[in-house]
Amino acid sequence: MAQWDKVKCLPTQVLSELYPSQFPMEVRYYLASWIEEQHWEDFNVDDTAQESQALQLLEQIVSFLQDMSQQNSNVVERLRLQHIAVNMGAFRTQPLLLVKIVQEILRQERELLIQMGAPVTSFPDSPTPQPPCPPAHSPLPATGTMRDEGLHSVDLLVFKVLELQSCREQIHRMQKELQSERQSFESIQCNGVDPEVPEQVQKLRTNVQQMEFNVQALSMKRAQLLEEAALCLDQCLSHLIHRIRTWRREQHLATIGAPFNEDLSPLQTWCEQLLGVNVKIREEVVLAAQECGGAEPVRKLQERLERLFQTLIQSSLIVDKQPPQIIKTQSKFSTSVRFLLGEKVAPGRPALLKAQIVTEAQARNLVQDNVGELVSHTALLDYNSSNKTTCATFKNMCIKKIKRADRRGSESVTEEKFAIHFSGEISLVGFDSPCRVQALSVPIVVIVHGSQDINAMATIIWDCAFSDPDRVPFVVPDRVPWKQMCMTLESKFMSEVKTQRGLDIYNQHFLAQKIFNKPDYSGDFSNMLVTWSQFNKEMLPGRAFTFWQWFEGVLELTKKHLQNYWSDNLIFGFIGKQHLHLILQDRPNGTFLLRFSDSEIGGITIAYIAPSENGGRKIQNIQPFTKKDLEIRSLGDRIRDIASITHMYPEFQKNDVFKKYYTGTVCFTRSALVRDVPQGPVRLQCRLTRQSGMCPCPPACPPTLQTLSTGDFLLPGPKPPLITTNSMRSTQG
Repeated sequence: MAQWDKVKCLPTQVLSELYPSQFPMEVRYYLASWIEEQHWEDFNVDDTAQESQALQLLEQIVSFLQDMSQQNSNVVERLRLQHIAVNMGAFRTQPLLLVKIVQEILRQERELLIQMGAPVTSFPDSPTPQPPCPPAHSPLPATGTMRDEGLHSVDLLVFKVLELQSCREQIHRMQKELQSERQSFESIQCNGVDPEVPEQVQKLRTNVQQMEFNVQALSMKRAQLLEEAALCLDQCLSHLIHRIRTWRREQHLATIGAPFNEDLSPLQTWCEQLLGVNVKIREEVVLAAQECGGAEPVRKLQERLERLFQTLIQSSLIVDKQPPQIIKTQSKFSTSVRFLLGEKVAPGRPALLKAQIVTEAQARNLVQDNVGELVSHTALLDYNSSNKTTCATFKNMCIKKIKRADRRGSESVTEEKFAIHFSGEISLVGFDSPCRVQALSVPIVVIVHGSQDINAMATIIWDCAFSDPDRVPFVVPDRVPWKQMCMTLESKFMSEVKTQRGLDIYNQHFLAQKIFNKPDYSGDFSNMLVTWSQFNKEMLPGRAFTFWQWFEGVLELTKKHLQNYWSDNLIFGFIGKQHLHLILQDRPNGTFLLRFSDSEIGGITIAYIAPSENGGRKIQNIQPFTKKDLEIRSLGDRIRDIASITHMYPEFQKNDVFKKYYTGTVCFTRSALVRDVPQGPVRLQCRLTRQSGMCPCPPACPPTLQTLSTGDFLLPGPKPPLITTNSMRSTQG
């Protein structure tokens, strides 16, 4: 009883919250020693083969309580123990539920004692080592933190139903006994009272009165249990709906790279449990209505349970595989809708779901008014016995045409949001009328040309990242703090590039300088507000593209050609010229770093220290390499070809860090392209060559080399003569 001696010293409020109604504190108090001697942790509560062992423990508990009741001289305590013993009998149909509750209580006790700094002794054969004691100021854990709060509440709800059923059976048993006593009493009255046995008559009369009182008290308890069960069901359903919304929100956030567990099995189990409990409570209410003649409280309870039932059915239809959020007209796509109560669908009565495309305004009111022509817009709910899922899969869907709303101001077609609305009627086993269900997809943008894709993605990202989970569809703020925008950009970058390396503080600061057009600002941007216009409507100063168009170009280039370089920390990334000069100015000639071009979309350039014409030093920037360039020749080989760069910032020998990216069998007769050549812009032609062995150049390739392809890189200005030497002209960058 070592643990109980410490537990009973905890604050009264903590103790009152620790023990549920189905296992009151009195049981723990009276049976403390016995409880701590049992091997509760040896039970696997999911193994039905252990039910007989659990039932033995239950019978011992009931027997102990009954014995203590008979031996207790205090009438109040005696009646309380009798009442508890009767209630504990409800576990006979589910003895493992008792074990689960006791396991949870004992674990919570240990956790509370640890929080209070008290030493804890493990129970027999307990496999769980005790965690270290947290700091004294740590708050006490809330009840139920040792397990999932929602599933724990379902367990309590199941017990409520068992208690309700036990109460009904007890009432019926007592009514039969009462009927028998009444018949005995009436028989004596009819036959006349024997003057020698008046005490027997009085005893019968007293018994009848006491039994009538007990039946009435139990009937009142039954009514109270019905109310409590309905309230508990309501709370469980609210918790379930919150979890479903959380799942949908996480599914939406996956668009910007947030982690997402798409497994719906726990939610399906939860839905099925709540439907089963709803049905059982409805049955109890029907029986109560028959016995009390359909009283007003019972009728209201029936209406409440019907509302809860309809809410549960509606919440069980989920778009588990969302349609693409950017859909091009005339292009095929697919989507899937899952019904979490699929095993309850009536056999032989297939449910047909229909999909329609709706506008933002229609989505707010779930209006079924198709504004586009959808091909393959119907699908049957199909049950898969192997994974026990029921889904309607819409294959080969296609938006043939779309009716657009009148746009406001400068709003473009890529800012207009639609959604796919799914609806249908589902017939469930045990219910006469079919249930109307509907669900809405995440927002989509409909485009007619691939060139609109990037701007449409900006709309989707803004909607996904900054919308409120409980918003009116599809309202989003017009401006958000930079720290939120920065987190979104980093998450999207990491997920698209498939890398664990994010954007460091220097990258983030440069991005902020760029979007706010504050290249010289060195302060904190965190709480400055970014507007939608700054993100993807206004052109960057001196450029013909928006911030998002530029960032997306970098993302695309990195994803397709630079993923390993970025993950290996070989690319500095986003850096402004001021910061670039600051970190390179004191480095030796030939020191270089790789940075994303801020002057053109989807380019990476090499910035390095080189000697100037007047004997000084200068920073040069090589003409950015684009996706097209890197498809011809990899970045690693291009870096190898440039003799003027020798060490990667801060001081790594380039061949040491880049050698694994050298192909070894290809070379350029020209090593690089440069900007701002003193005599004016030039066109440089590069020949991609290959030989059977290792390329010996520089200084020159042997005559056996064969030209495979030619890439032209055009800079503004008149066409100069072809340059074929391996020398690099110096530039100012």
